[in-house]
Amino acid sequence: MLLLTWMISCSGRPEKMSSGAGKTVAATSGEVASARLIKMEFPAENSEFRLNDQVRIVISPEGDNRIIDSVKIYFDGKEVSTLNTGETEFTVPPSLLMTTGRKSVKAVAFSNKATQTITRFVVVFSDIVPRKHGYKVVHSYYHDNDAFTQGLFFDGGLLYEGTGQEAGSSLREVELETGKVLRQLNLDPSLFGEGITLFNGRIFQVTWRNKVGFVYDKASFSVIKRIYFQTEGWGLATVEKRIVMSDGSNVLYFFDPEMFNVVSRIEVYDNEKKVDQLNELEYINGEIWANIWQSDLIARIDPVSGRVNSYIDLSSLFPESERREFSADVLNGIAYDAAGKRIFVTGKRWPKLYEISITE
Repeated sequence: MLLLTWMISCSGRPEKMSSGAGKTVAATSGEVASARLIKMEFPAENSEFRLNDQVRIVISPEGDNRIIDSVKIYFDGKEVSTLNTGETEFTVPPSLLMTTGRKSVKAVAFSNKATQTITRFVVVFSDIVPRKHGYKVVHSYYHDNDAFTQGLFFDGGLLYEGTGQEAGSSLREVELETGKVLRQLNLDPSLFGEGITLFNGRIFQVTWRNKVGFVYDKASFSVIKRIYFQTEGWGLATVEKRIVMSDGSNVLYFFDPEMFNVVSRIEVYDNEKKVDQLNELEYINGEIWANIWQSDLIARIDPVSGRVNSYIDLSSLFPESERREFSADVLNGIAYDAAGKRIFVTGKRWPKLYEISITE
């Protein structure tokens, strides 16, 4: 008989789970036990862990003493162990807790022809307290205060800006020093423009709720093709050979630029909470910088783990009293001049674009 007495390095209490009758069991958030072979004592639903923790699981027999042939253990959708008769313990190693987010812990028990599946979900937070940075204004430039800024990047001495609003969305090429719009392509009035980014001489632009975007030739602004995606479109940035998109949640999606299909995703957390409302994006020195919608914070995110490394507080950059509509005219727009190592920020319908330096 397989007796499983495992422990877990987490906070939280075991929860009493429901059981049912039958030969097969559906994997749900919690326990549905048709065969009543085992019960999961730990982890409790939504137990909390940190990056690089180790996870040990408590499972015990359920109901009559049964001979358990084996129990397969899965973590975050991957099979990590098979426990046979006589084996009593398995530890999910820290190497599998390398990304933040909500993870599944599943045990599948087998006894003769009966099976039982139990699934719980745990949450992995960052293992560090993010620092909070300030800033200094290096220079300010004119910015069109009718531009509802949704996307921004810098290339070849010029700014490229995507603006939003129905009947007001556009793609623009802008002279940095004067704010003069050198070229402008207006989107169809039914579309609400969002983030933009540059990849291999092509500009990518997404829309908010239409689930469609466009790829333009940078030199001519002519449309090369349309792209499609399944979520809302918010921010875009280029991360090496991938394009990353936000959708207003705490999830960042990484796309293959050619087919524009999702190849991976991360969930963004700091040490206390998930960090959602992620909006306009920029890739700077190995980090994804993200505006947090309806705030004046920028989150600096590790693109591999999803951890927030630090925040930048820009709340005093453009006073609330000077904004026409505080709930909408928020900080949104980050551009980086990699050659000159300059950081530019602005906001929706702000009259200035700022070059800033980050302070400790």
